[in-house]
Amino acid sequence: MSIRTFERTDLPSVICLWNESVSSGEVVYYSLSEEYFHSKFEQDPNYDPRFTLVAEENGQIVGFINGIAKKVFLDKETNENTPGYITCFFVRKDVRRRGIGRALVDALCARFQGAGKHTVAVCNDNPVNLDWHIPMTPDHDHNNTPGIDMDCPGYAFAKAMGFQEVAREIAMYLNLKDYIPWDGIKKKQEELLAQGIYTGRYDPSLDYDYDRVCDRVGSDYWREVIRSEIKCWKENRPNTDVRFIPNGTKIPAGPRPMLVATHDRHIVGFTGPVDLQESGRGWFCGIFTDPEYEHRGIAPILFHSLMQEFLAEGAAFSTLFTGEDNRAQNIYLRTGFRAARRFAIMKKTL
Repeated sequence: MSIRTFERTDLPSVICLWNESVSSGEVVYYSLSEEYFHSKFEQDPNYDPRFTLVAEENGQIVGFINGIAKKVFLDKETNENTPGYITCFFVRKDVRRRGIGRALVDALCARFQGAGKHTVAVCNDNPVNLDWHIPMTPDHDHNNTPGIDMDCPGYAFAKAMGFQEVAREIAMYLNLKDYIPWDGIKKKQEELLAQGIYTGRYDPSLDYDYDRVCDRVGSDYWREVIRSEIKCWKENRPNTDVRFIPNGTKIPAGPRPMLVATHDRHIVGFTGPVDLQESGRGWFCGIFTDPEYEHRGIAPILFHSLMQEFLAEGAAFSTLFTGEDNRAQNIYLRTGFRAARRFAIMKKTL
């Protein structure tokens, strides 16, 4: 058995290996195709073939692993302070427990070390997002996994390899026909407005400050999302070529709505941008409230407003991730969401 860099001629074998795990129910990923591999891996600006490896035995591909080292960085990120990311790994079922998985991970970690990495992680900062199907739904999906699925064999394997579990994320799901509206939303909005706090769609021409809240919640990702959406609005162009509605009809895309709470020319709460995926999923990047404005009802207002925007767009369902200990789960549960899957964020020092 040997470990080597993936070659394009290996792809049919990797597709079979990947799809065997999908069809057996070991993983909830989309099935792999040449087109999907190309769009998810090879077209990603961070892709580097050095970090995609296969295990070969007697001329057959028996294992596969993909890793990513960022080339495109957020503010304050560098090659040195970001980890090497493991996206996925597979070992053919009939040759497991023979050290093939360990050899793949060790080889990838060695290449990460050679690239100046100090840690390796399986987490939601990985720029390659793998789509997955939500069990017990009409083929509804989510567009990324924030760690290792705790119900798949890879979770126990990673722990045996010395990866430390640093957090858990819960995938939550809502079929929007089961959405539970909040009767008191308008009254709460009026109460906040009397305090000078507006909640609703954001008018980007106001140019309110958003750096303060992003600093306070510690997210350069959300800062970049807001910055990007405002730039698209100013240039009167969409962030994507088209939007979709569930019956497949394409409609022209424009700048996407953002829902905010504002006070004294500052954004103090945010959710969105409101978008609709081809699958019928109502998409958004997250929700947050300035810590100095918590416990005023801002987050429930924004979240219910988001669900109402999804319904108006024709979305069929929505999904999200939240920390296992995040109190915001209470908001999601009251809206009708349910826990669908658990994922572990795992890291290892090199």
